[in-house]
Amino acid sequence: MNRTTIFRLASFLTLSLLSVLGVFLILKATPEGLGLSDDSIAYIAGARSLLAGNGYREAWLASNGPAIHFPPGFSSVLALVGLPGLDPLRGARFVNALLFGLNTALLGILGWRMTKSLPAGLVLAALFVVNDSLLRVHAVAMSEPLFIFLSLLAFWMFDLYFERDNHWLWLVSCGIFVGAAYLTRYAGLALIATFIVALIILHDTWRKRLTGVGIFIASVLPWMAGWALRNQIVGGSVTNRELVWHPITSANFDTALYNISIFLMPVEPWRRVLFKTPFFGLMTALILAATLIWILVKAWKSFVQPLVPHPSPSGRGEVVAFTNGLYVFGYLASIIATMLLFDASTKFKVRILAPVYVSLLILLVVLGLWLWNKRRELVIVLAVFIFGVSAYNQTLTVRELEKGGTAYASFQWYDSQAMEFLRGLPADVKIYTNEPGAVYLYTGRGAYVLPNDFDPVTAEARPGFDQGVAQMQAEINARRAVLALFAGGENSSTDAITLSKGLYLAYKSSGDEVYTAAP
Repeated sequence: MNRTTIFRLASFLTLSLLSVLGVFLILKATPEGLGLSDDSIAYIAGARSLLAGNGYREAWLASNGPAIHFPPGFSSVLALVGLPGLDPLRGARFVNALLFGLNTALLGILGWRMTKSLPAGLVLAALFVVNDSLLRVHAVAMSEPLFIFLSLLAFWMFDLYFERDNHWLWLVSCGIFVGAAYLTRYAGLALIATFIVALIILHDTWRKRLTGVGIFIASVLPWMAGWALRNQIVGGSVTNRELVWHPITSANFDTALYNISIFLMPVEPWRRVLFKTPFFGLMTALILAATLIWILVKAWKSFVQPLVPHPSPSGRGEVVAFTNGLYVFGYLASIIATMLLFDASTKFKVRILAPVYVSLLILLVVLGLWLWNKRRELVIVLAVFIFGVSAYNQTLTVRELEKGGTAYASFQWYDSQAMEFLRGLPADVKIYTNEPGAVYLYTGRGAYVLPNDFDPVTAEARPGFDQGVAQMQAEINARRAVLALFAGGENSSTDAITLSKGLYLAYKSSGDEVYTAAP
C-alpha cells in the first residue's frame, strides 16, 4: 500500500474509534437508562401503543387519543427496535447511544468532504464527541439525536447532488431524509427552507433552479401531506397548534444565553465568569452577525459565479459549509416563529439549540482551516486548549450522569411512596395529577390532567377552570377518582389549595400528596 492509502485507512480507523467512543460514553453515562422528561414519556408511550397494535396514540393519558402534537419519527424507531421484545423505555438507551456514534461518523465524513482534509474531518468528529451539551442531549430519551442524524444525512445527500452532476437521485434522497426529519421534529421545516434557498443560490440558471426546487419539494411533500392528512382525519388538527401571538419573555432569552455559555465554555467556574460578563450577550450577537455576513458574501459569490460540480474531497467543497450556515438562521427563525406564534411553552433549552450547535461546530472547523493557512501555531494552541478543556469536562459530565437518571428517571421517582400508593388503587379509579407522565411511567396507567386556568402553549387564560375543578372533585367524592399532587409539579401552591379544597388527604410523603373522598 502507498502512503496515501495507509493514511486514509488510519483516518477511517480513527473515525471508527471515535464513533465507538461516542456509543460507549452514552452507555457509560446512563447505566440506569436515559433521562426522562414529559416529552420522553410521550415518545415511549407512543412506541408502546404502536407495538400493541393500537396506532400512534397518547397512551400516557387516560383519554388515549391519537397523538398529533408529537410527530411519530422517534416513537416509530423505538417501536421498530422493540419488535424483538425490547421495551421502548430500555430500547431508547441503545438507540441514542448508537445515534451518538453515527452522528460522530457523519460529521467526520462531512468535515472531510467540506475541507478536502481527512484530519479536519477527524477534528470535527472529535469536537462532537467531547462536547458536553451534545452528549447531554443524547443522554435523554428525546427526538433531537434522531433529528440531527437525519439532518446530517440530508446535508450529505445535498452535497452529493452537486458533486454528481446534479443527478436527481441524490436530491430525492435529500428530500426523503428531510421528510423523515420533519416526521421526527416539526422543526424540519427549517431544513426545507434551507435547501430551497440553497438550490436557488447555487444553481446557475433559473431552469435548473426551478427544476431542482420542484424535485426537492416533490420528495418532501408526501411525508408532510400524509402526516397532515392523518392528523386531520383522526384528530381534527394538522399539528395540534393554534396561531396566537405571544412575545418571547426575557427569561427565555436568559435561558438561551445561559445554555450558549455552557456550549462555549463547558468548565463551570469559567462559564460563570463568562456568563456574568456584561458584553456576553453582545458577543453572542457578534458571532451570529459574523456568520450571517459570511453567508451573505458566499451567497452573492455563488449566485454570481455558481458552483461547478466537483467531487467534494478534491474539489471546492463549499456546499456543506454554506448550507449549514444557512441552516443556523433558518432553524433559529423557525424556533422563534414557533415561540411567537404557535407554542409559548417552547424554551431555548439545550435540546432545542442542539441542531444549531452541530452546525456551529461545522463552521468552526471551516474557520480553523482558514486560520491554519495563516497562523498555524495559533490553531494548534487553540485546538489543544479546546480539546483539553472539553475532554476534561466530558469526563466530569459522564461521572455526574452515571450517578443516577435525570428528571423522571431519578431515584426520587423510583423510590416514590406516593407512586406505590397509586399502584395499589383499583383499576377503575381515575388518577388526576400534575405529573401524568410520571404516573404513567411508574404505575402503567393513563392519567387525567388537572383543570388549569392558564394555557402554557397559547399563554392565554383557559376558560372553564371552576367547572373543571367541580367536576373533578365530584368524581373524587364519589370514590371514582383520586387527586395526586407531586412536589415540583407545574401547579402553584394556590392552585393546589383550590384543587384539594374539601378533599381528604389520604397519603403524604416527601411533599407528595394524594387526596381521596373522606373515609
